[in-house]
Amino acid sequence: MSHTAAVFIQLGGVLLALSLLSRFASAFRQSAIPFYMTLGLFVGIGGVIPLTESQEFFEIGSEIGVVLLLLMIGLEYSPKELLVSVIGNRRIGVLDALLNATPGAIAGLLMGWGPVGALILAGVTWVSSSGVIVRLLSDLGRMANRETPTIISVLVLEDLAMAFYLPVLSAVAVGATIMEGAVSVGIAIGVVVIIIGGTYFYGRRFARLFSADNSEALVVGVAGMAILVAGIATQVNVSAAVGAFLVGIGLSGRVAASAERVLTPVRDFFAAIFFVYFGIQTNPADIPAVFLPAFALAAVTMVTKFITGYVATRRAGIAIPGRWRAGLALTPRGEFSIIIASIAVGAGLNVAILPFAATYMMMTIVMGPVLARIPDMEWFKKRVRARG
Repeated sequence: MSHTAAVFIQLGGVLLALSLLSRFASAFRQSAIPFYMTLGLFVGIGGVIPLTESQEFFEIGSEIGVVLLLLMIGLEYSPKELLVSVIGNRRIGVLDALLNATPGAIAGLLMGWGPVGALILAGVTWVSSSGVIVRLLSDLGRMANRETPTIISVLVLEDLAMAFYLPVLSAVAVGATIMEGAVSVGIAIGVVVIIIGGTYFYGRRFARLFSADNSEALVVGVAGMAILVAGIATQVNVSAAVGAFLVGIGLSGRVAASAERVLTPVRDFFAAIFFVYFGIQTNPADIPAVFLPAFALAAVTMVTKFITGYVATRRAGIAIPGRWRAGLALTPRGEFSIIIASIAVGAGLNVAILPFAATYMMMTIVMGPVLARIPDMEWFKKRVRARG
């Protein structure tokens, strides 16, 4: 069999399987991400049917998936919204980081992975999954709820914090000196400030580079801009994900709304490739050894994330049911956790970090949507009314 034929057969088979898994997940109102990653386990290192011929495609496709995931997250926010959110919720942002990054850092030290491993797991446990949570809120019909703006504010702060955390991690992971790390952080801060400041005052002019009325030109142009900036960011030791995120922030108005609409199917395709490839990189034989520690960390950090949401909504004057909805909705971790673990593995650090992060993330994504539905159950409502 020719190489091209083998690639097409393997890729086509995986895509068909992804389609079936997505329908299966939707039938049970669950995120498809754990199913995609599980498929990757079956066709990856140590899997039942390892994909050898098409692995290069999945690797490149996963990198594009990261870029598009972060681009789409950036499109949801404008520079003004970011500034308002940061100023108005800075205390919650600090509380969120302390409550949720600390358990990960402690776990990294207890696992014997040293300061770098502690920094990695701190990021894995810190950031909730914007994609999973927004989709969950939409599925549950809560987008117009009073607590939803507070949930979004927490997610915005976390996404923005990643613009500074990822360059630091990238520098530390490759063993950069203090000076090299400082340069990376300085570049990251400078890029973020310039882009947010520039788009705050000149966002409309930047948006004129693209036509909101020409779908073909828009999807190609915006995706091309994100990939180009991601490549430049990588070259100057700033995360490609951060570069794509900032491109999304830079677009606003009709262009941003139209770009989000036309790019969603493209994002979904490459995001699925990204999650499958993460599973491909993980050897199933490594999971049993990290299952119990990952479960313990998931239990602890789902509680700390619940506290974050509860406190944030209480400060906003939200009633008790809304506080519970916010706290439980924030528990899933996702795309950033995978990106952080991938950076670690790409830098040649402890390979056990990958299965640990994958197991941890899958637990939170599976349990998060289940827990988020509890406040809508009749027994819960009766109990809240009885206490009120």
